[in-house]
Amino acid sequence: MSAKQIPAGGKVTVSVDVETSANRAGDEVVQLYVHDVECSVKRPTKELRGFERIRLQPGAKKTVKLEVPGEKLAFYDEKTHAFVVEPGAFDVMVGSSSEDIRAKDQFQVTAGAR
Repeated sequence: MSAKQIPAGGKVTVSVDVETSANRAGDEVVQLYVHDVECSVKRPTKELRGFERIRLQPGAKKTVKLEVPGEKLAFYDEKTHAFVVEPGAFDVMVGSSSEDIRAKDQFQVTAGAR
């Protein structure tokens, strides 16, 4: 990850290496999910916030970079009638599906409402 801490209006870039061990070319959809560790409202345990489809030749390796801007961490707050990004920890998960997570990390948001 490009940062372990960002303001609500900032962004973090997640980089992951993907390689094929197959003897033929193939496609992969790299998916990035986030989870707000402690939120004031109930939210899903995995929210898709980025993806990229790549094609790899046999034995090839590629670094995929996915950006997560602060606004992609926001939710609609019915009390304030606005989208907010709460400060706190966010889990980042990368995989080929929500059930096949292959890398995890965490970062902190340091500022409140956006």
